[in-house]
Amino acid sequence: MTTEAASIMLVDDHPLLRKGLKQLIAMEDDMTVVAEASNGPDALLLAVEHDPDLIVLDLNMQGMDGIETLKRLRDSGVTSRIIMLTVSDADDDVVAAITNGADGYLLKDMEPELLLEQIHRAVTGKMVLSEAITEILATALRQPTQSTTSQLSNLTNREHEILSLIAKGMSNKVIARELDISDGTVKVHVKHLLKKLGLRSRVEAAVWMVNLQGNKAPQ
Repeated sequence: MTTEAASIMLVDDHPLLRKGLKQLIAMEDDMTVVAEASNGPDALLLAVEHDPDLIVLDLNMQGMDGIETLKRLRDSGVTSRIIMLTVSDADDDVVAAITNGADGYLLKDMEPELLLEQIHRAVTGKMVLSEAITEILATALRQPTQSTTSQLSNLTNREHEILSLIAKGMSNKVIARELDISDGTVKVHVKHLLKKLGLRSRVEAAVWMVNLQGNKAPQ
């Protein structure tokens, strides 16, 4: 971890939940809440203003919901890691969040200690998914073997290498160290490989790759 505290923005339309989460994070020396929003439009403005390391985003908000907010954050070029924190484990919500660029999906019924641990993991570049969510994703993102094989063959050796490391939950910084290249170079490779595979996020790519490896049985 760096000596500087990781900056976090909370987006939820329930003041009580934001307050509780803020107090929980305040107990940690290496994380600090720099901004709070109760709705999507405010979140868009604050995300650009503060450029936080991590955004914790609610799904079911009045007006602009979490998925729409997520889409607009990504479309406006916000590169902060974004995790959904919600009560919904509906397949459609999970898939919509991940395919629109979320870096994780956590359920609000988690124990506070576990939630804090997962936020820590998200800040350090790890994927964070509640256990049930991983299964939902693996099923929902399963694709025909023929298309996956042809899509994979479009990747360069370096892109394939990076995809394998993403599947292990490594962040860009860790991948850069592992391959002895710059963060910026990793970002460019990730952008290209996502485009080639028709995927929107690192998490989607990781689940897709893990799922593909699991399916590499006899063909």
